Amino acid sequence: MSETAQQADIKEVIADLEKICREKPENVIAHHQLGLVYRKVGRLDDAVAELEKAIELDDQSVESMINLGAIFFERGDVERALELNQRALAITPNMAEAHVNIGLIRQQQNRVDEAIASYDRAVQIDPNLVTAWINLTSAYTMAEQDEKAVEAARQAVTLEPDSAMARNNLAVALYFNGEYGEAAKNLDKARELGYSVDPRFAEALQAKLAQ
Repeated sequence: MSETAQQADIKEVIADLEKICREKPENVIAHHQLGLVYRKVGRLDDAVAELEKAIELDDQSVESMINLGAIFFERGDVERALELNQRALAITPNMAEAHVNIGLIRQQQNRVDEAIASYDRAVQIDPNLVTAWINLTSAYTMAEQDEKAVEAARQAVTLEPDSAMARNNLAVALYFNGEYGEAAKNLDKARELGYSVDPRFAEALQAKLAQ
């Protein structure tokens, strides 16, 4: 499908959802879906309005809370993002995605121990959640817990061998753990998969290999 055709399809979807929301303003699902589509096309203010409407209509709409929290996080409003994810967890305590999101917020706030705890909870709930293992790797690296970082990175790569980010994170974890040869192999794989490798890290790794 051409880009023009895709754009036409999205416009049609938006028009259909807007019509439903006008004719059936109490339709929570329609407001939620319209919010998601608005977010996809970059109409973030409209997306926020629709997701907030979905939550207003259904205060148990955890998916709307998670998606609204993601928009606020992207905008830098981490406190609002945190509030929404915590609210979702109060309703659904075993929602791994919310734990990951809180981990990201805590990591951004430099509260690394709390980030690790959130990611760890996420992988306990869903051991196959690759994003949680990837983020856990970076948090362990920040905390200078290098062996644990390697373990988490290996788990991410085991679950998704073709994840460029997982390969890069494994390379970084191995580097800090002193395993330079294997780090180089995984960095090469990350490049092959299209990852934009930090040239400073690549230079530092090459320097260690040359010693």
